[in-house]
Amino acid sequence: MGKVFIARQNSYEQSQIDSAVRRVFDSFGGISNFVKKGERVLLKVNLVSGHDISRRITTDPAIVKAAARLVLAEGATPFIADSPGIDSFTKAAEKAGFMQVARELGIECRELTDPVDLPPSDNAEFKHIQVSRQVIEADKVISLAKFKTHGQMYLTMGVKNLFGCIPGRLKAGWHYNVGLNRERFAGLLLDIYAGVKPCFTLLDGVIGMDGDGPTSGNPYEFGIIAGTQDALTMDFWLCRMLGAKLDDYPLYLAAKKRGMKQCTLDPADVEGDVPSDYVFPNVNLPKTRSMRLIPIPFIERLMTSRPVHIPELCIGCGRCAAVCAAGALRHENKHLYFDYGKCIRCYCCHEMCPVKAIKFQESWLVKLVNLWR
Repeated sequence: MGKVFIARQNSYEQSQIDSAVRRVFDSFGGISNFVKKGERVLLKVNLVSGHDISRRITTDPAIVKAAARLVLAEGATPFIADSPGIDSFTKAAEKAGFMQVARELGIECRELTDPVDLPPSDNAEFKHIQVSRQVIEADKVISLAKFKTHGQMYLTMGVKNLFGCIPGRLKAGWHYNVGLNRERFAGLLLDIYAGVKPCFTLLDGVIGMDGDGPTSGNPYEFGIIAGTQDALTMDFWLCRMLGAKLDDYPLYLAAKKRGMKQCTLDPADVEGDVPSDYVFPNVNLPKTRSMRLIPIPFIERLMTSRPVHIPELCIGCGRCAAVCAAGALRHENKHLYFDYGKCIRCYCCHEMCPVKAIKFQESWLVKLVNLWR
Protein backbone atom coordinates (compact mmCIF):
# COMPACT_ATOMS: atom_id res chain seq x y z
CA MET A 1 0.00 0.00 0.00
CA GLY A 2 1.04 3.66 0.00
CA LYS A 3 3.56 5.00 2.44
CA VAL A 4 2.44 7.63 4.96
CA PHE A 5 5.05 9.80 6.67
CA ILE A 6 4.01 11.62 9.84
CA ALA A 7 6.21 14.33 11.33
CA ARG A 8 5.69 15.80 14.78
CA GLN A 9 5.20 19.58 14.58
CA ASN A 10 3.63 21.65 17.35
CA SER A 11 4.04 25.21 16.08
CA TYR A 12 3.17 27.25 13.00
CA GLU A 13 6.39 29.26 13.26
CA GLN A 14 7.43 29.59 9.63
CA SER A 15 11.02 28.34 9.84
CA GLN A 16 9.85 25.25 11.74
CA ILE A 17 7.08 24.61 9.23
CA ASP A 18 9.54 25.03 6.34
CA SER A 19 11.80 22.43 7.93
CA ALA A 20 8.98 19.98 8.70
CA VAL A 21 7.41 20.20 5.22
CA ARG A 22 10.81 19.71 3.58
CA ARG A 23 11.41 16.71 5.83
CA VAL A 24 8.11 15.15 4.76
CA PHE A 25 8.91 15.58 1.06
CA ASP A 26 12.49 14.39 1.58
CA SER A 27 11.17 11.14 3.03
CA PHE A 28 9.78 10.48 -0.48
CA GLY A 29 13.00 11.49 -2.23
CA GLY A 30 12.37 15.24 -2.29
CA ILE A 31 10.02 17.60 -4.08
CA SER A 32 11.97 17.02 -7.31
CA ASN A 33 10.36 13.56 -7.50
CA PHE A 34 6.99 15.23 -7.97
CA VAL A 35 7.58 18.61 -9.57
CA LYS A 36 9.74 19.52 -12.58
CA LYS A 37 11.10 22.80 -13.86
CA GLY A 38 8.62 24.75 -15.96
CA GLU A 39 5.53 22.94 -14.65
CA ARG A 40 2.44 24.76 -13.42
CA VAL A 41 1.48 23.35 -10.02
CA LEU A 42 -1.92 23.80 -8.41
CA LEU A 43 -1.74 23.98 -4.61
CA LYS A 44 -5.25 22.86 -3.64
CA VAL A 45 -5.90 24.36 -0.20
CA ASN A 46 -8.84 23.75 2.13
CA LEU A 47 -10.90 26.95 1.97
CA VAL A 48 -14.42 26.11 3.13
CA SER A 49 -15.47 29.73 3.56
CA GLY A 50 -14.18 32.99 5.01
CA HIS A 51 -12.92 32.38 8.55
CA ASP A 52 -10.22 33.87 10.71
CA ILE A 53 -7.05 31.75 10.85
CA SER A 54 -7.39 31.34 14.63
CA ARG A 55 -10.44 29.10 14.20
CA ARG A 56 -8.25 26.49 12.45
CA ILE A 57 -10.84 25.72 9.80
CA THR A 58 -8.62 26.21 6.76
CA THR A 59 -5.13 25.09 5.76
CA ASP A 60 -2.67 27.27 7.64
CA PRO A 61 -0.87 29.81 5.43
CA ALA A 62 2.51 28.72 6.84
CA ILE A 63 1.95 25.27 5.31
CA VAL A 64 0.95 26.82 1.99
CA LYS A 65 3.99 29.09 1.97
CA ALA A 66 6.37 26.22 2.76
CA ALA A 67 4.98 24.07 -0.06
CA ALA A 68 4.99 26.97 -2.53
CA ARG A 69 8.63 27.77 -1.73
CA LEU A 70 9.68 24.20 -2.45
CA VAL A 71 7.85 24.26 -5.78
CA LEU A 72 9.44 27.60 -6.70
CA ALA A 73 12.88 26.25 -5.80
CA GLU A 74 12.41 23.58 -8.49
CA GLY A 75 11.79 26.25 -11.12
CA ALA A 76 8.08 25.43 -11.32
CA THR A 77 5.17 27.87 -11.01
CA PRO A 78 2.79 27.25 -8.10
CA PHE A 79 -0.64 28.83 -7.75
CA ILE A 80 -2.95 28.65 -4.75
CA ALA A 81 -6.56 27.74 -5.50
CA ASP A 82 -9.88 26.46 -4.21
CA SER A 83 -13.60 27.10 -4.60
CA PRO A 84 -15.52 27.98 -1.42
CA GLY A 85 -19.14 26.91 -1.24
CA ILE A 86 -20.80 30.30 -0.86
CA ASP A 87 -18.39 33.12 0.07
CA SER A 88 -16.57 35.49 -2.22
CA PHE A 89 -13.30 33.75 -3.02
CA THR A 90 -11.21 36.91 -2.67
CA LYS A 91 -12.60 37.76 0.76
CA ALA A 92 -12.35 34.17 1.99
CA ALA A 93 -8.78 33.75 0.73
CA GLU A 94 -7.80 37.07 2.32
CA LYS A 95 -9.18 35.99 5.70
CA ALA A 96 -7.45 32.62 5.47
CA GLY A 97 -4.09 34.29 4.78
CA PHE A 98 -3.67 32.80 1.30
CA MET A 99 -3.70 36.15 -0.51
CA GLN A 100 -0.90 37.40 1.71
CA VAL A 101 1.20 34.33 0.89
CA ALA A 102 0.58 34.92 -2.82
CA ARG A 103 1.63 38.57 -2.55
CA GLU A 104 4.80 37.72 -0.60
CA LEU A 105 5.88 35.04 -3.09
CA GLY A 106 4.67 36.76 -6.25
CA ILE A 107 2.35 33.91 -7.24
CA GLU A 108 -1.35 33.65 -8.11
CA CYS A 109 -4.16 32.92 -5.68
CA ARG A 110 -7.27 32.21 -7.71
CA GLU A 111 -10.73 30.72 -7.56
CA LEU A 112 -11.40 27.39 -9.22
CA THR A 113 -14.00 28.18 -11.88
CA ASP A 114 -14.97 27.20 -15.44
CA PRO A 115 -16.31 23.63 -15.07
CA VAL A 116 -15.22 20.99 -17.57
CA ASP A 117 -15.59 17.21 -17.64
CA LEU A 118 -13.21 15.20 -15.50
CA PRO A 119 -11.91 12.17 -17.43
CA PRO A 120 -13.33 9.21 -15.48
CA SER A 121 -11.11 6.47 -14.09
CA ASP A 122 -11.66 2.91 -15.34
CA ASN A 123 -13.83 1.82 -12.40
CA ALA A 124 -15.60 5.11 -11.79
CA GLU A 125 -19.21 4.98 -10.60
CA PHE A 126 -19.83 8.59 -11.65
CA LYS A 127 -18.90 9.14 -15.29
CA HIS A 128 -19.91 12.79 -15.62
CA ILE A 129 -18.19 14.91 -13.00
CA GLN A 130 -17.25 18.48 -13.76
CA VAL A 131 -14.26 20.09 -12.09
CA SER A 132 -12.50 23.39 -12.68
CA ARG A 133 -10.60 23.76 -15.92
CA GLN A 134 -7.60 24.95 -13.87
CA VAL A 135 -7.43 21.51 -12.25
CA ILE A 136 -7.40 19.71 -15.60
CA GLU A 137 -4.88 22.07 -17.18
CA ALA A 138 -2.41 22.11 -14.25
CA ASP A 139 0.66 19.96 -14.84
CA LYS A 140 0.55 18.76 -11.23
CA VAL A 141 -1.81 19.02 -8.28
CA ILE A 142 -0.55 19.05 -4.69
CA SER A 143 -3.36 18.75 -2.16
CA LEU A 144 -2.83 20.78 1.02
CA ALA A 145 -5.52 19.28 3.24
CA LYS A 146 -6.66 19.94 6.80
CA PHE A 147 -7.07 17.36 9.57
CA LYS A 148 -10.69 17.77 10.72
CA THR A 149 -13.88 16.00 11.65
CA HIS A 150 -16.90 16.40 9.37
CA GLY A 151 -20.59 16.28 10.25
CA GLN A 152 -21.71 14.62 7.04
CA MET A 153 -18.70 12.49 6.07
CA TYR A 154 -17.35 11.87 9.60
CA LEU A 155 -13.83 13.02 8.72
CA THR A 156 -12.30 15.32 6.13
CA MET A 157 -8.66 14.83 5.20
CA GLY A 158 -6.82 14.11 1.96
CA VAL A 159 -9.46 12.59 -0.32
CA LYS A 160 -12.33 14.86 0.78
CA ASN A 161 -10.19 17.96 0.17
CA LEU A 162 -10.51 17.43 -3.58
CA PHE A 163 -14.29 17.93 -3.51
CA GLY A 164 -13.36 21.62 -3.70
CA CYS A 165 -12.19 21.05 -7.28
CA ILE A 166 -15.88 21.20 -8.20
CA PRO A 167 -16.64 24.89 -8.79
CA GLY A 168 -18.90 26.87 -6.47
CA ARG A 169 -22.59 26.07 -6.49
CA LEU A 170 -22.13 22.85 -8.51
CA LYS A 171 -21.22 21.27 -5.18
CA ALA A 172 -24.78 21.85 -3.95
CA GLY A 173 -26.13 19.80 -6.83
CA TRP A 174 -23.99 16.83 -5.87
CA HIS A 175 -25.06 17.17 -2.25
CA TYR A 176 -28.69 17.11 -3.32
CA ASN A 177 -28.30 14.15 -5.70
CA VAL A 178 -26.22 11.82 -3.52
CA GLY A 179 -25.82 13.56 -0.15
CA LEU A 180 -28.27 11.49 1.88
CA ASN A 181 -26.51 8.24 1.00
CA ARG A 182 -23.12 8.84 2.57
CA GLU A 183 -21.47 5.76 1.08
CA ARG A 184 -22.53 6.85 -2.38
CA PHE A 185 -21.25 10.36 -1.71
CA ALA A 186 -17.99 8.79 -0.58
CA GLY A 187 -17.93 6.93 -3.90
CA LEU A 188 -18.14 10.31 -5.62
CA LEU A 189 -15.13 11.46 -3.60
CA LEU A 190 -13.21 8.36 -4.67
CA ASP A 191 -13.98 9.11 -8.32
CA ILE A 192 -12.86 12.73 -7.99
CA TYR A 193 -9.65 11.63 -6.30
CA ALA A 194 -8.94 9.02 -8.98
CA GLY A 195 -9.62 11.54 -11.74
CA VAL A 196 -7.66 14.48 -10.34
CA LYS A 197 -4.67 12.27 -9.40
CA PRO A 198 -2.81 14.61 -7.04
CA CYS A 199 0.90 13.88 -7.15
CA PHE A 200 1.18 14.43 -3.40
CA THR A 201 -1.04 15.14 -0.39
CA LEU A 202 0.27 17.19 2.52
CA LEU A 203 -1.93 17.29 5.63
CA ASP A 204 -1.98 20.20 8.09
CA GLY A 205 -2.58 18.58 11.46
CA VAL A 206 -0.58 20.96 13.63
CA ILE A 207 -3.87 22.27 14.94
CA GLY A 208 -6.88 20.60 13.38
CA MET A 209 -10.45 20.24 14.56
CA ASP A 210 -12.58 17.73 16.43
CA GLY A 211 -16.26 17.81 17.38
CA ASP A 212 -18.77 19.14 14.89
CA GLY A 213 -16.40 19.94 12.03
CA PRO A 214 -15.60 21.07 9.45
CA THR A 215 -16.35 24.61 10.67
CA SER A 216 -18.16 24.49 14.02
CA GLY A 217 -15.93 22.09 15.92
CA ASN A 218 -13.11 22.89 18.31
CA PRO A 219 -9.41 23.39 17.56
CA TYR A 220 -7.44 20.27 18.51
CA GLU A 221 -3.65 20.20 18.76
CA PHE A 222 -2.78 17.03 16.88
CA GLY A 223 0.79 18.29 16.49
CA ILE A 224 1.51 16.60 13.16
CA ILE A 225 2.16 17.17 9.48
CA ALA A 226 1.55 14.12 7.31
CA GLY A 227 2.43 13.41 3.71
CA THR A 228 1.69 10.70 1.18
CA GLN A 229 1.31 9.78 -2.46
CA ASP A 230 -1.76 7.74 -1.49
CA ALA A 231 -4.29 9.91 0.35
CA LEU A 232 -6.69 7.01 0.83
CA THR A 233 -4.16 5.03 2.88
CA MET A 234 -3.33 8.14 4.91
CA ASP A 235 -6.98 8.89 5.62
CA PHE A 236 -7.65 5.34 6.83
CA TRP A 237 -4.64 5.30 9.13
CA LEU A 238 -5.50 8.68 10.63
CA CYS A 239 -9.09 7.53 11.14
CA ARG A 240 -7.75 4.72 13.32
CA MET A 241 -5.42 7.13 15.14
CA LEU A 242 -8.44 9.26 16.05
CA GLY A 243 -9.87 6.26 17.88
CA ALA A 244 -12.65 5.99 15.30
CA LYS A 245 -13.95 2.78 13.79
CA LEU A 246 -13.22 2.34 10.12
CA ASP A 247 -16.72 0.90 9.65
CA ASP A 248 -18.15 4.25 10.79
CA TYR A 249 -16.20 6.06 8.06
CA PRO A 250 -18.20 6.28 4.80
CA LEU A 251 -15.04 6.65 2.71
CA TYR A 252 -13.73 3.33 4.03
CA LEU A 253 -17.07 1.60 3.40
CA ALA A 254 -17.18 2.87 -0.18
CA ALA A 255 -13.59 1.78 -0.82
CA LYS A 256 -14.22 -1.61 0.79
CA LYS A 257 -17.25 -2.16 -1.44
CA ARG A 258 -15.00 -1.56 -4.45
CA GLY A 259 -12.40 -3.99 -3.11
CA MET A 260 -9.68 -1.33 -2.96
CA LYS A 261 -6.32 -2.53 -1.69
CA GLN A 262 -5.95 0.42 0.70
CA CYS A 263 -8.59 -1.11 2.96
CA THR A 264 -6.02 -3.66 4.15
CA LEU A 265 -3.76 -1.62 6.40
CA ASP A 266 -0.14 -2.62 6.88
CA PRO A 267 1.64 -1.05 9.89
CA ALA A 268 4.82 -0.92 7.79
CA ASP A 269 3.18 1.81 5.70
CA VAL A 270 3.43 4.34 8.56
CA GLU A 271 6.81 6.02 8.97
CA GLY A 272 8.13 9.02 10.86
CA ASP A 273 7.55 10.20 14.42
CA VAL A 274 4.17 8.58 15.15
CA PRO A 275 3.80 4.78 15.40
CA SER A 276 0.95 3.07 13.58
CA ASP A 277 -0.75 2.06 16.85
CA TYR A 278 -0.80 5.59 18.26
CA VAL A 279 -4.21 7.03 19.24
CA PHE A 280 -4.77 10.74 19.81
CA PRO A 281 -6.26 11.22 23.29
CA ASN A 282 -9.80 12.40 23.99
CA VAL A 283 -10.82 13.23 20.43
CA ASN A 284 -14.47 14.28 20.23
CA LEU A 285 -15.91 12.61 17.13
CA PRO A 286 -19.09 13.80 15.35
CA LYS A 287 -22.33 12.31 16.65
CA THR A 288 -24.28 12.72 13.44
CA ARG A 289 -24.16 8.95 12.94
CA SER A 290 -24.30 6.90 16.10
CA MET A 291 -24.32 3.57 14.31
CA ARG A 292 -23.96 2.19 10.81
CA LEU A 293 -27.09 3.05 8.89
CA ILE A 294 -29.32 0.94 6.69
CA PRO A 295 -28.99 2.49 3.20
CA ILE A 296 -32.72 3.09 2.72
CA PRO A 297 -33.70 6.79 2.53
CA PHE A 298 -36.57 6.60 5.04
CA ILE A 299 -34.50 4.65 7.57
CA GLU A 300 -31.51 6.86 6.89
CA ARG A 301 -33.51 9.94 7.88
CA LEU A 302 -34.75 8.28 11.07
CA MET A 303 -31.26 7.21 12.10
CA THR A 304 -29.40 10.41 11.26
CA SER A 305 -29.02 13.50 13.42
CA ARG A 306 -30.97 16.51 12.24
CA PRO A 307 -29.76 20.11 12.13
CA VAL A 308 -31.50 22.42 14.61
CA HIS A 309 -31.37 26.17 15.07
CA ILE A 310 -30.05 28.10 18.08
CA PRO A 311 -31.91 31.42 17.75
CA GLU A 312 -29.95 33.25 20.45
CA LEU A 313 -26.73 32.81 18.47
CA CYS A 314 -28.16 33.64 15.05
CA ILE A 315 -27.06 36.87 13.35
CA GLY A 316 -29.59 36.60 10.53
CA CYS A 317 -27.04 36.37 7.71
CA GLY A 318 -29.15 33.91 5.70
CA ARG A 319 -26.17 31.86 4.50
CA CYS A 320 -27.79 28.63 5.71
CA ALA A 321 -30.89 29.06 3.55
CA ALA A 322 -28.82 30.24 0.59
CA VAL A 323 -26.64 27.12 0.59
CA CYS A 324 -29.44 24.56 1.08
CA ALA A 325 -29.63 22.55 -2.14
CA ALA A 326 -32.81 20.76 -1.03
CA GLY A 327 -34.78 23.91 -0.30
CA ALA A 328 -35.42 22.44 3.13
CA LEU A 329 -35.22 25.56 5.27
CA ARG A 330 -36.71 29.02 5.40
CA HIS A 331 -35.10 31.96 7.17
CA GLU A 332 -37.25 34.69 8.72
CA ASN A 333 -36.21 37.28 11.33
CA LYS A 334 -33.37 35.21 12.77
CA HIS A 335 -35.51 32.08 12.92
CA LEU A 336 -35.09 28.99 10.78
CA TYR A 337 -37.89 26.69 9.80
CA PHE A 338 -36.72 23.23 8.69
CA ASP A 339 -38.66 20.89 6.45
CA TYR A 340 -37.11 17.64 7.65
CA GLY A 341 -38.97 15.69 5.00
CA LYS A 342 -36.91 17.49 2.37
CA CYS A 343 -33.68 17.72 4.41
CA ILE A 344 -30.96 15.42 3.00
CA ARG A 345 -28.72 15.71 6.11
CA CYS A 346 -25.79 17.14 4.15
CA TYR A 347 -25.28 19.67 6.98
CA CYS A 348 -24.19 22.41 4.57
CA CYS A 349 -26.28 24.84 6.66
CA HIS A 350 -24.21 23.90 9.71
CA GLU A 351 -21.00 24.07 7.72
CA MET A 352 -21.67 27.55 6.37
CA CYS A 353 -22.96 29.14 9.59
CA PRO A 354 -20.29 31.63 10.77
CA VAL A 355 -21.47 31.74 14.42
CA LYS A 356 -22.30 28.10 15.31
CA ALA A 357 -26.05 28.84 15.38
CA ILE A 358 -26.92 25.39 13.98
CA LYS A 359 -26.22 22.21 15.94
CA PHE A 360 -26.95 18.50 15.57
CA GLN A 361 -29.78 16.77 17.40
CA GLU A 362 -29.37 13.02 17.74
CA SER A 363 -32.12 10.87 16.25
CA TRP A 364 -34.72 9.63 18.74
CA LEU A 365 -34.46 6.17 17.17
CA VAL A 366 -30.71 6.03 17.71
CA LYS A 367 -31.18 7.12 21.33
CA LEU A 368 -33.71 4.33 21.81
CA VAL A 369 -31.44 1.72 20.22
CA ASN A 370 -28.48 2.89 22.31
CA LEU A 371 -30.52 2.38 25.51
CA TRP A 372 -30.76 -1.33 24.65
CA ARG A 373 -27.09 -1.76 23.80
